[in-house]
Amino acid sequence: MAEDEAGEPPGLPLPTPRDMTTLRRFLVLQALVLWQGGFLFYAAVVVPVGTAFLGSAAAQGAITARVTDVMNVIGSVALLLLAWELNHGRDPDRTRDLIRWVCWTVAFLTHALLFYLHWWLDGLMDPGRTHAVNRPLFYHVHRVYLITITVQWLACLILAWFMLRGWRSEDVWR
Repeated sequence: MAEDEAGEPPGLPLPTPRDMTTLRRFLVLQALVLWQGGFLFYAAVVVPVGTAFLGSAAAQGAITARVTDVMNVIGSVALLLLAWELNHGRDPDRTRDLIRWVCWTVAFLTHALLFYLHWWLDGLMDPGRTHAVNRPLFYHVHRVYLITITVQWLACLILAWFMLRGWRSEDVWR
């Protein structure tokens, strides 16, 4: 085994700035895919299949309430990683950078609103979170929740598009 000038065996090489950029991008992309892809898969596949299998929208709703708790935490982590990316990325196009920040802000604000709406919806359910005790109000608030999450999803789609374009431009620019 070769030794360095001090007579020590060589250690692991230190990560380069390019390695750190790749790691940051990888983590951001994985968090975004887990968060937004998780919600999309859950809404498009798990809810209809679960409702059909369980034979009850109420039973599926009780499961969904608990899944949403986890997805909200995942979303919070993803938003932190996205902010990290926006702070450390070096997109040469300031307009694109501004669009990314606007989309992130919309995603952040809708995420905060979703936390509040989820808390409100929980309060409209029985203690076991198995059925709504005030159905008309529950479904009204739930409709607002669905609209809010749709706005968040669209903001994240736009953010992802401009983030990928920014990465490409940033790599060419360096």
